[in-house]
Formats: sequence, C-alpha cells, structure tokens
Amino acid sequence: MKADLQEDLRISEKKNIENTPNAIQNDFAFTLESIYFNENYIPSNNTRATTNFANLARGESRQENLRNTINMINNRFNTLASWDNPNKDRYSVELEIVSVYVDIDGSGKTFPSIEVLKTYIIDHKTGKRIEGIVGNNFSSYVRDYDFSILLSEHNKGKEKFSIPDNFGELHGNLFKYFVNSDTYKKNFIKPPVICLSVSDSKTYNRTGNHHPILGFEYETDDSSLTEQYFKKMGLQVRCFMPHNSVAPLTFYFFGDLLTDYTNLELISTISTMETFQKIYRPEIYNANSVAPVCYKPSLKNQDHSLTKIVYNREERTQLAIEQGKFAEEHFIKPHKIVLEQWSANFAL
Repeated sequence: MKADLQEDLRISEKKNIENTPNAIQNDFAFTLESIYFNENYIPSNNTRATTNFANLARGESRQENLRNTINMINNRFNTLASWDNPNKDRYSVELEIVSVYVDIDGSGKTFPSIEVLKTYIIDHKTGKRIEGIVGNNFSSYVRDYDFSILLSEHNKGKEKFSIPDNFGELHGNLFKYFVNSDTYKKNFIKPPVICLSVSDSKTYNRTGNHHPILGFEYETDDSSLTEQYFKKMGLQVRCFMPHNSVAPLTFYFFGDLLTDYTNLELISTISTMETFQKIYRPEIYNANSVAPVCYKPSLKNQDHSLTKIVYNREERTQLAIEQGKFAEEHFIKPHKIVLEQWSANFAL
C-alpha cells in the first residue's frame, strides 16, 4: 500500500466482465480494504473471527492484548536487526490488515476471499518508512469451507481418511489469479510470503544450511495436507529456525525466499509471525527448550511458558466451522456452476 495511507482504505478495480447469463467469466474483479493493526484496532464485520489479530482484539483485555503484542513484535525485530542498533530500539513495525474481496459476476456484490498482513518498517534513526512483506498471516473463508465442511462431509462414516477429488484447486486458482492480477501488482511490490507453524504430526531434521537471518533450515520427508493445499496455491515451502528462536517456522513463497527479500523484510515477517505463534502455540514457540537436530513438535509439551496475552484457542476451532458454513452459503453454493467451470478452465 502507499505510504500515506491512514486507517481505513478502499481501493477498487472494476474490470470489464461479460454479462451474458451463462458465460464463464474471464476476469473477476478484486477490491482491497485495509486497516492498521494497533492498540485501537477493531475488527471489521467481514474479518474472520478466528484470525490471529481479530481474536486478540476481543474481550476485556483487548487493548492490553494489542499493546503487548505490538511490543513483542518490535522487541523481536530489534533483537534480530542488531547491527547499528546498540540500544535495540531503532526500529518499529507497522502492520496493515489487507482484506481482498472478489466480485465474480460483475454485479457489484463481493465476497471476502482472503485476508493477509502487510508489514512496514519504521527506521527511527533515518526517519524512513520501509515497505516490508505482504502475506505473513493468511486467512480464507474458502479454506475454512474446504477443511471444516467439505473434508468433514467427504469422510463422514468412512473408516479410512481420504481427500476429495480436486481438493483445494478452486481456492488455489483464486489465490494465483489474485497474485497475478493488476490489482495485486498495483499495490504490492513483491510476491507474498506466508509464515505458519510447523506441523505437530511431522518430524523435522536440521540441515547444515544456515541463513544469516532465517537461521538453520529444517527438512522433513513427509508432506502435510496443509503443504499440499498451499502447493495448489503455487507456493513452495521451506522451514527455518531464526536466531534465538526455539522452533522452526514454515515459510510458503514464490521464487527464491533467500534472495528475493531483504534482511529487514525477512525480519519483519519473522518478528510478526513468531509473536503470533508464541501466543497461539506456546507449547511449540514459547517452549523452554530449543528444538533439537531431530525435532518432533508437540502441542502436549508441558515445558513451556505462557505469554500475558489472552487467546481463546477452543473458540477459534469452533468458529472455523461457522466460517466454513458462511462460505458455503454465500459463495460456494450460489456460484457453484460458474466457479467449477472457471476453475476447470483456469490458466494464467
């Protein structure tokens, strides 16, 4: 986003869409809305309630939660960006929550397709405001539908777990189409990077590869369902454990993660997403011991510390089902034929 944006921003792009009743639309119209994540942040009505930042901004402790979270992000950033930063206070991070809406039939009615975070780095020594990475956190109503509704219904009453045909393809095609759209290119300089937790169902092995910012790389022979799902979005995956971290993070990206982004850009993602993971998954990311060479994450790990930030993890799981039903009712079912035809014929 442009540097002079403040609070709510709405950027609309309406493409020429053929309005023939049975036509497969070649172009979907994307609309962006954004709001800054700060101690005064109030989630919009269309924000998924399970999103990390939205969950923190609810309840009696909302403002304290937000303030403490931002402090954690800034402290972690300055620890990693230690050069020419003797007092560990040179930088602070601004977070912009970007919501992406899609209009698939030219009616002007939009559906909240995805939500991501955009980081900005404030250099208090030079007075510069530096663009960071877009992506980071990733939220999607359609993903909620796929995992909480479609996958559940497909396996209901079956003895052996299986994946539906074409699972994740519509979602992946929508994401790739957005990233390659004029809307994306007009608003973001580089491709997105999404940073998530490692899987507690896999074992990770530390390699000899070490990056000065990302840290030690970890690899696994197993591919999780999440990784397969993100692969359909066109994303590669690598895992790294940054300096002074206790567990590796999973990075999903296009291109070359190690050369396409600056040190400060990478640090903005690490500091932001590691903070959210410490709050959401303290058993892994706020553990009291560092991940060994051969590492099996566990959400049952009792040897961990809690942050002072209130986060309702059980409610998060329950709301994912409600959000999946919302996507089914307002997006999947009403546009089923058009979406299936568009996805089947999708090509960049």
